[in-house]
Amino acid sequence: MITPESSLWSPEILRGVIDAAPEGVVICARGGEDHPVVYVNAAFERMSGYPAAELVGRDLRMLQGADRDQEGRQQIKAALGRGESCRVLLRNYRKDGSQFWNEIFLEPVRNAAGEVTHIVGFHRDISERARMVMRPAAGLPTWMREDRLTGLASRAYFEDLLAHDWGVGEREGRMLTLLMFDIDALNAYNDTYGRAAGDACIRRIAGVIGASFRRGADIVARWEGGCLCALVRNTDPASVPAFADAIAQRAAGQHIHHPRSTRQRFVTVSVGIASLNPGGERQPDTLVRAAQAALQRAKQDRDACVAVAGPEDFAV
Repeated sequence: MITPESSLWSPEILRGVIDAAPEGVVICARGGEDHPVVYVNAAFERMSGYPAAELVGRDLRMLQGADRDQEGRQQIKAALGRGESCRVLLRNYRKDGSQFWNEIFLEPVRNAAGEVTHIVGFHRDISERARMVMRPAAGLPTWMREDRLTGLASRAYFEDLLAHDWGVGEREGRMLTLLMFDIDALNAYNDTYGRAAGDACIRRIAGVIGASFRRGADIVARWEGGCLCALVRNTDPASVPAFADAIAQRAAGQHIHHPRSTRQRFVTVSVGIASLNPGGERQPDTLVRAAQAALQRAKQDRDACVAVAGPEDFAV
């Protein structure tokens, strides 16, 4: 039996495991305005071009240099101020001055008293992906690609990327899975607390959902109102419902008080899932309609918050 006291869990072994991770891992201490680095793994050293000795004790904002007017910086500041996790995309710069697109997932670490003491960051260089998706889409200006409320992709941009991935999936035989999340009883929440509070609720839930998708190929967007969506490729459909349920539980675990909730006294989300191999007479909206149909069933079920699209939902 493996126990925390066994040699398998020694600090040396744990450090070796983190250093062997393919993505960058950075641990920062919780401070005031600054959050000094206390540990970086080898993958982050390679990604940034900085040795650990030059990063420890410094704030990672140094990697943005003079390029400070970025939405992601404000999202990080807001999330850390609330003690919440977040997913952001930043333009960072290596030691040699070259730019790279850094997808970052931040998770707060709490002590026994529930106080945030450290922040763990998972970093991925998605420059190749960014170069592909950030090319001008037909007729879609750059400013329309981001949803200003949540920082996620906009619906228009999501639909463009879905069409692109649909074509790739059709050529390469790749399955696409669409998850649609909807905040339950959002209108009642707005009626109770006001629109500004409703927008804050959407932002917070969007942060939880966005941070749950850690692959560079995943696309997370705001569809409309309190409805958010995520597109993933080459995922085993059998594993998705449990994953979606875990996200829904994490959203409920934010304990956003909602006295008129349909399920419990906190804000909850319902999830509809649809998986499909592109091809034949089907078009991207077939996948969307199927996910929406599953979402409606999930919202009507008071016991289960996740529903999966069946064959009848994919009728052309």
